[in-house]
Amino acid sequence: MIRILAFLAVVFALGLGFAWLADRPGEMLVTFNGYQYQVSLMVAAVAVVAVVAAVMIVWWLVKALWTSPYTISRYFRVRRRDRGYQALSTGMIAAGAGDGALARKKTKEAAKLIRSDQEPLIQLLDAQASLLEGDHEGAREKFETMLDDPEMRLLGLRGLYLEAERLGDRNAARHYAGRAAAVAPQLAWAAESTLEDLTERGDWDGALKLVDAQKSTRQIERDAANRRRVVLLTAKAQALIDSDANAARTAALEANRLRPDFAPAAVVAAKLLFRQNDVRKGSKILEAAWKAEPHPEIAELYTHARPGDAVLDRLNRAKKLQELKKNHAESSLAVARAALNAQEFSTARREAEAAIRIDRREGAYLLLADIEEAETADQGKVRQLLSKAVRAPRDPAWVADGVVSERWAPISPITGRLDAFEWRAPMERLGQLIDGHEDTPEAPVPAIAAPARPVQERAGTIEHTAETPGTATEEKMDDRAGEDHVTPITAAAFAQVPEDAEAVEPAQELTRLPDDPGVDPDDAADKSTRRFRLF
Repeated sequence: MIRILAFLAVVFALGLGFAWLADRPGEMLVTFNGYQYQVSLMVAAVAVVAVVAAVMIVWWLVKALWTSPYTISRYFRVRRRDRGYQALSTGMIAAGAGDGALARKKTKEAAKLIRSDQEPLIQLLDAQASLLEGDHEGAREKFETMLDDPEMRLLGLRGLYLEAERLGDRNAARHYAGRAAAVAPQLAWAAESTLEDLTERGDWDGALKLVDAQKSTRQIERDAANRRRVVLLTAKAQALIDSDANAARTAALEANRLRPDFAPAAVVAAKLLFRQNDVRKGSKILEAAWKAEPHPEIAELYTHARPGDAVLDRLNRAKKLQELKKNHAESSLAVARAALNAQEFSTARREAEAAIRIDRREGAYLLLADIEEAETADQGKVRQLLSKAVRAPRDPAWVADGVVSERWAPISPITGRLDAFEWRAPMERLGQLIDGHEDTPEAPVPAIAAPARPVQERAGTIEHTAETPGTATEEKMDDRAGEDHVTPITAAAFAQVPEDAEAVEPAQELTRLPDDPGVDPDDAADKSTRRFRLF
């Protein structure tokens, strides 16, 4: 649009110029080679314009003839490049669709039409075609070739990283991710893999630098970066708590400043302050964290802030926590534990029952059982409370990827993911109860011992075996007698049976229930020939 306006402005200006010359007649006299040429001013202006136009046309023709070979070659070169880019585009689409044959065909066509050093995407298409054909070794070689090109280096590292992940070689994958993260920390895949490697090795300073780089490149949000910094600083403080107390204190206080409601950071910061006899500041940190979210570790550390305190002093400190967070199960449980240690059983019982009313859980019933055993030693009530604890929901714990831990950890022991542990009630027990209810075998019914009767009134069973009568046979009969509580009939006893004793007919077979598989007829016939009963 601007060009059109400019062209119209030039035409308008030329028209105004010629109109101005036409309104002002004049003559131009030119003397050349003894001749005088006299023309009007308008004719002279037109002649000058015509000469200039002719010169420009002649110059254009000469230039066109001079550059015609280059123009022709450029035309064919552009046409060839366009065909190459069309093949490259078709090949990339085929690779994305999973058509390996078409991708390979278009790779060869694009490589003939375009030089690979001029278009790096040909190398990528070649590597993708190799992956689709299953030639992973060839693909890795092509990715390694890309490392020599600064423009393709990150692409080659990405390909080698994915291949290492496919083969399960975590060390190689993290090596390539680390090289990529050093060049471009804004790459999410490289930064996350490198961060997992650093945290697994316990390099908390390196992990903190990487998180700062991610924050500066705006790869992650500010809140997420601060959360990661809190976790890493807390882990660093826990690692240095015994070796470098000052560095651990600095890291813990910074973590607590970023997230005052994060219980692990508050606990480790207060613990370090208590070791340096700064009870006042440590208690304030724990109180602030307790107001945000009560936690049993906070209560345990807060009540034992001074090792030399009496049990009643600890009870008073627990009650102070309860005042900060009223009507909460953890507050009542903290007071109940302190009261139990102080042997204030009525207070302990009242607070434990209050915790059960607020949040029925396993730990509250177990604590109430401890109180009952310490106060009354009534084993019946203790067993009743323990049975309720078994059926009650579990207490909150640190859970990550199905692992339940009593202590917080910065990374998951299963996947190595940072900040994986959450404080919540595990759900495994419910699944175990549902799944295990059907598979649990029925408890055996206890046998009721029959009253003792005289030997003469008992019926005995004599089994004929293939073994030679002797000591071994008598020992087996003695063992069976001990198990059945029936005195066996020995050969001597059998000899004392009167000759006129009447034989007893075998008992009539009971009617078999429909769901009874019955007895094999052959086994029944075999046994009937070897057994008989006597009075």
